[in-house]
Amino acid sequence: MKNFAIKLVWFTTAYVFVFAGLNQTNVDLRIIMTLHLIGVILIPYMTYCVLTDKYKTNKTFKDWYEDYPMDTLEDEEDN
Repeated sequence: MKNFAIKLVWFTTAYVFVFAGLNQTNVDLRIIMTLHLIGVILIPYMTYCVLTDKYKTNKTFKDWYEDYPMDTLEDEEDN
């Protein structure tokens, strides 16, 4: 997921923010509807790419979060 899928997530997020911003302006309705149709295709495609990505990790839920180090959840329960 670190290559294509994460780039697609960032692009889709930026696209949605730009689309939401353009809806607050006086942009022609045909342009807004075209962007909406692109978004209707882009969001499910992004979801499919993320769910079918071949990303592998050796981390489990016992490893907790990397920004908040803990040995494991089992070690925490023993205290």
